Amino acid sequence: MTTSTPRAETWSMIRAEREALADELGELDDAAWARPSLCGDWTVEDVVAHLTAGASTGRWTWLRSIVGARFDADLHNARRLAEHRGATPVETLERFRAVATSTVAPSGHTAAWLGEVVVHGQDVRTPLGIPRVPPVAATTEVARFFAARDFTVPGRSVARGLRLEATDGPFAHGDGPVVRGSTLALVMVLAGRRVFCDALAGEGLARVRERV
Repeated sequence: MTTSTPRAETWSMIRAEREALADELGELDDAAWARPSLCGDWTVEDVVAHLTAGASTGRWTWLRSIVGARFDADLHNARRLAEHRGATPVETLERFRAVATSTVAPSGHTAAWLGEVVVHGQDVRTPLGIPRVPPVAATTEVARFFAARDFTVPGRSVARGLRLEATDGPFAHGDGPVVRGSTLALVMVLAGRRVFCDALAGEGLARVRERV
């Protein structure tokens, strides 16, 4: 199934995910904001600042930034993160709330930017023990996008030669040894989060573990 969601509906999903995450983070203490996320060396606060940067950076600003960083994506991200991180966690969260309704993005791939907030949302929820799972409609849109291409994440490379099947929704992709699990778990593995392999099953899982 490859039906795409209208752009306006996808932006509504993005807004809903941003607002839900902001509400969940509103009660965190400073120690929680400093906890490691699932995203490399970034803390919870770093991830939130990165999400604010993504919602504040249009195409031309992104191009100037990446060229200025000599196409070093890590340097580009670090500079934008520092720009949008507040002096305190409270200020960082306020800045994130302020962009919840933004439709600014580096490209017109709305499913990718939905994926950005879905994946990074779980990057902070998982270590914090926050149990929220985004709606299946949102994770399905992201799973379809990730599995079809290597864009913001190496999803197509992870999915190559496998049959991915969601157990809680309509997402299914590819042919080959089967990998089954929730749509969210499939999304997170396509985004390179190895810990979510433990939530999957099927004869293709060993191949996924090798790739992630």
